[in-house]
Amino acid sequence: MREGTQSTGGETGRLSASLKKTARTFAQSLPVIAGMLLLTSLVLTLFAPEQFARLFGRHDGLDALLGAALGSIAAGPPLASYLLGGELRAGGVSLLAVTALVVSWVTVGLVQLPAEALFLGRRFALTRNLVAFVFTLAVAWLTVQTLRGFGVSLS
Repeated sequence: MREGTQSTGGETGRLSASLKKTARTFAQSLPVIAGMLLLTSLVLTLFAPEQFARLFGRHDGLDALLGAALGSIAAGPPLASYLLGGELRAGGVSLLAVTALVVSWVTVGLVQLPAEALFLGRRFALTRNLVAFVFTLAVAWLTVQTLRGFGVSLS
């Protein structure tokens, strides 16, 4: 018989131990996941698109920072961010701010940070979110500049 084709008692024991460890880790993470979901639902319920729109309109740079910050805490399904972005654009919010909000909504996750830190480590989670936030601003700016370069009207 070739090596590795026959199951041994040791492999079954390791599999059983791995499954128990996985179940224990999952059970320990449930409170964090439940809290994350509850906080996400609360944020989405408290902030209507009209409330978001009133915060913008002062300066493009500040609007982009504000959009990225709001997107970072208002986590949820990406589809919700697209709908909110459309409502904000219809309300006169700049494309730069809306793009920053949508990109940060999808890439930065302050609400999910505790769960991410639990699974991937605190240093990695903080670094990833900080880098994603900075790149959010760059992507928003590049998006607007690219559209302007193609002659697309942004008003």
